[in-house]
Order: sequence, then structure tokens, then C-alpha cells
Amino acid sequence: MSALIESITGSRVFGFLARTILTSMFWLSGIAKLADFNAGVAEMAHFGLEPATGFNIAVAVTQLVGSALIIANRWTWLGAGMLAVFTALTIPIAHNFWTMQEPIRTIEFYVVMEHITVIGALMVVAWKSAKAPVASAH
Repeated sequence: MSALIESITGSRVFGFLARTILTSMFWLSGIAKLADFNAGVAEMAHFGLEPATGFNIAVAVTQLVGSALIIANRWTWLGAGMLAVFTALTIPIAHNFWTMQEPIRTIEFYVVMEHITVIGALMVVAWKSAKAPVASAH
């Protein structure tokens, strides 16, 4: 059974599918920000990001390029880093639960925990995509 699982999870198709699914929330958001550009600009303005047009373009490019690098498994560390930093920055901008009242405070807290989990997953992608093993610190 172990050999079967290793053959599946070690396949190129599995890796491509995993990277595509992991990044789906980013590339779908990036596509949406370009497909309905005015809605993307309104979203940026809602969160006080000015110039909203520039932020919409920057967010879409970050999401699409970061996702593409991960999916293509090229400069994966850079794509994962781009998306991790982007995700971390959304916490104080869009999910600042500590300033909110209940019940939205608890809901946003869980959204932040999900964001931190996604950052961890992106860290795993960067770690596992490294071509050469890194020497131990001890």
C-alpha cells in the first residue's frame, strides 16, 4: 500500500494538481479582479487602498504571477513568498478582527487563522520545491 501511495503522491500529475488547487483562491481572485475590473477597484477603495486602480492591478499581478510560478514549479520559492506576504498583509488591512465587535470579531479571527494556515502551506511548497537538501543546523 505504501508503494502505491508514494507512486501517486510522487507523480508529476499529483504535484501539478496539488499546486493548482493550493493556488486556486489566488488565481481565481486575480482573474476576477481583471474580469470585473471596476469591482476590483471598488474592493481596494473599500479597504482604503489608494490609488485603488493601481492596487487592483498590483494585487491581480501578484496573485496571478505568484500562482503561475508555483503551478509551473519554476522559482516556486518566489511565487510562494509573493503569495505568503500578500496573504499576511491582508490580515491587518481586511481582517483586523481585534478592532471589530462580536459576532463578526470571532468570524474574522477564524478567517485570520485560515490565512495563517495558507501561509504555512505556501512555506511547505517553497521548502519541498527546493532542489537540493539544506544541511542541518546541528
